[in-house]
Amino acid sequence: MIWFNNQHVVIQALLACLFTWGLTALGAGTVFFFKTINRGALDGMLGFAAGVMIAASFWSLLSPAIAMVSESSGVPRWLPAAAGFLLGGGFLRLADRLLPHLHIEHNTDDAEGIKTSWSRSVLLVLAITLHNIPEGLAVGVGFGAAAAGIPGAGLAGAMALALGIGLQNFPEGAAVSIPLRRDGLSRLWSFWYGQLSGLVEPVAGVLGAALVFFIQPVMPYALSFAAGAMIFVAAEELIPEAYGAGNDHIATTGLMLGFTLMMILDVGLG
Repeated sequence: MIWFNNQHVVIQALLACLFTWGLTALGAGTVFFFKTINRGALDGMLGFAAGVMIAASFWSLLSPAIAMVSESSGVPRWLPAAAGFLLGGGFLRLADRLLPHLHIEHNTDDAEGIKTSWSRSVLLVLAITLHNIPEGLAVGVGFGAAAAGIPGAGLAGAMALALGIGLQNFPEGAAVSIPLRRDGLSRLWSFWYGQLSGLVEPVAGVLGAALVFFIQPVMPYALSFAAGAMIFVAAEELIPEAYGAGNDHIATTGLMLGFTLMMILDVGLG
């Protein structure tokens, strides 16, 4: 822990996002033991992931973003958070429209974004990759805010955010690799594609940490941008997927558990 504290903020963010990617890979590794995944279990996992992201968006991102705007700055305290939040959602909306991707348990004909002839496996990976961009960004800006000494943002809270994101990455990795195995890919290739979806997180994390640490005036906007992007993913992708097969009670239970766990981690450790 002492060694970790002494690292530069960018290195801290990189290590934390390598941890979240590692849990994605661990989840993808379940394909070596299972060929199918129960739809109810999948919906519970998706609900859990949504709950983690919703809780993290407030306690780890929006609350520190609001707290760091001083009364003497001449800017309403709500303005950076509101602007960044909407920009984050708008960015993910644009990416959702442009990036070809396919949601879990959907047919290739249902692919969204620009039409391509890419394979189903690539489209599935891109869908989860789209989710992981704001997650990596959130972890990065969390560490950047902690390093800058922002009120309400601390190293323990940033580590709690990384832990929460990592825990919900485990089922995401499985949600990619196991359907690919069921579609006929080998276990090794299914695992490869499943873990590949998480590799964007270290990249986004490093960029986020560097941005807010070296250009501190943008920090409240960056924090709330990540929050808006995560809420967009939860509302646009995860929640509809979790409730699409009729397992409403399981999905809601997963969401409540994910939200509660992330709240405990952030408040308890932060």
